[in-house]
Amino acid sequence: MTFRNGLDSLLRPEDSVLLLIDHQPFQLANLNSHDPQAVINNVTALAKLAKAFNVPTILTSVLAARGGLLFRQITDVFPGQEVIDRTWVNTWQDEKVVDLVKDTGRKQLIIAGLWSEVCVAMPVIQALGEGWDVTVITDASGGSSTESHQVAIQRMIAAGANMMTWMALAGEWQRDWARTEHVEELTEVLISHMGGSGIAYLWEQQLLNTPVSTAQGVGAYPSPV
Repeated sequence: MTFRNGLDSLLRPEDSVLLLIDHQPFQLANLNSHDPQAVINNVTALAKLAKAFNVPTILTSVLAARGGLLFRQITDVFPGQEVIDRTWVNTWQDEKVVDLVKDTGRKQLIIAGLWSEVCVAMPVIQALGEGWDVTVITDASGGSSTESHQVAIQRMIAAGANMMTWMALAGEWQRDWARTEHVEELTEVLISHMGGSGIAYLWEQQLLNTPVSTAQGVGAYPSPV
């Protein structure tokens, strides 16, 4: 196994391209490895992150007339963008999708999709064999069972894939808080999709902007009124 380590192994927005695969109602109906609501939240956060960091994103579905359109939460992030509808189960055998990825000129390929054991594993394993640096966002993906998802992850790791969550990806793309060009957009994603951390941030802003009455004395809590 080739170990993934060193600074160059970390993901960079300028070298990344995101591929979102088959986040559709049919697949969601039998998603049993994760809370479906969590996967919708996480993939929406992932899409917003990509847009915030100017990472090219390819959207694709399979047999949408039968399996349903991509989640609106995703397509709303990229209004007017074409969703490539495939017949191939393995996305990496669809020439249109692969050509769009190649046209970006980027080699850090990031993938999330439903289900992990089928529509994620197949393109990941093929792309790895063709020399791509592939990362799977596990919490924006999911399988038809917990076992299916976990075995798919093990299989992809054995093939050389990197595994991350969307929040880990956000940290690697941001990397340095002195880089301020994306901080505002990143903060909005965290507020909307990071649960308690987002609420805590808003609370912090509230407290920082709440005047303390002099009648309360130094160190007293601010008045709730």
